[in-house]
Amino acid sequence: MPLMRICTEVLQPYTRIWRWTKSSVPVGGPAVCVRKQLCRAESSSSTGKSAQERQRQLMARGLPKQRPMPGVKQIIAVASGKGGVGKSTTAVNLALGLAAVCKNSTVGLLDADVYGPSIPKLMNLRGSPEVTTENQMRPLMNYGIACMSMGFLIEESAPVVWRGLMVMSAVEKLLRQVAWGNLDYLIIDMPPGTGDVQLSITQSIPVSGAVIVTTPQDLALIDARRGAEMFKKVNVPVLGLVQNMNVFRCPKCHHETHIFGEDGAQQLALDLDVEILGDIPLHLNIREKSDKGQPVVVSDPESPEAIAYLRVAAKVIERLPAPTD
Repeated sequence: MPLMRICTEVLQPYTRIWRWTKSSVPVGGPAVCVRKQLCRAESSSSTGKSAQERQRQLMARGLPKQRPMPGVKQIIAVASGKGGVGKSTTAVNLALGLAAVCKNSTVGLLDADVYGPSIPKLMNLRGSPEVTTENQMRPLMNYGIACMSMGFLIEESAPVVWRGLMVMSAVEKLLRQVAWGNLDYLIIDMPPGTGDVQLSITQSIPVSGAVIVTTPQDLALIDARRGAEMFKKVNVPVLGLVQNMNVFRCPKCHHETHIFGEDGAQQLALDLDVEILGDIPLHLNIREKSDKGQPVVVSDPESPEAIAYLRVAAKVIERLPAPTD
């Protein structure tokens, strides 16, 4: 599907919003418009609705309607408050871990990080998705996992220079205009932070639970707390924390060093009343296999690193709420 066509479709849902803005915002800017609307709401007491209720209704008009994804039983968001903590690597190995733990399960992987897609590299996938007769994109497959990413639609080195509305609409199309088929689990690799994409996804689809990835470092833990609190505000259960890069073991002398701190996520888990799903070591094997597009769970399944991811997958399954029909 040409990128220009995708861009056109991305902009289409917001045409009405822009026309309203152009015709409705008076001289003086949006602040004047908001004040006038609030004044009208306060003066119309005959309607029997308070100004706060009117304001809530006005705000709700711009929110997407939450709709389930046909054929998808459980949706798991893998998130972090900041980048560089190994979120995408964790998401990939979690997806493969779920498929390994539940032998007959079908698993999909959505790369929602529009600005910095990593799934094509980590899953060793290239090329553009085919388009069905229903105008839906077919996910690319590797290791038995159905994958979709903005990285399949643009050149590897091409930046995505889009504003928030375009990004949110692109994510909506990656969710709705992809022929996912029947999936037991859909893993969403969320972008770092707590911005537009996170809110758009959690308000558009029923997310079964969120996995927060962090390192033991204090700076990472501060942002991980923000990420967890964001999911709680939008009523998405936090399944637990994954403490990544927890310890480095020297391959020669086997001495263990806690480069980013020791067990920093333990206190955070207590404060948030969530569980530590697992500790992932800082290991050369994970980095080398990831760079080759050979995730450690499938390329070296007997290694301690792979076993750590499999334990995380097993705990995620235990913590998930029962799927709703």
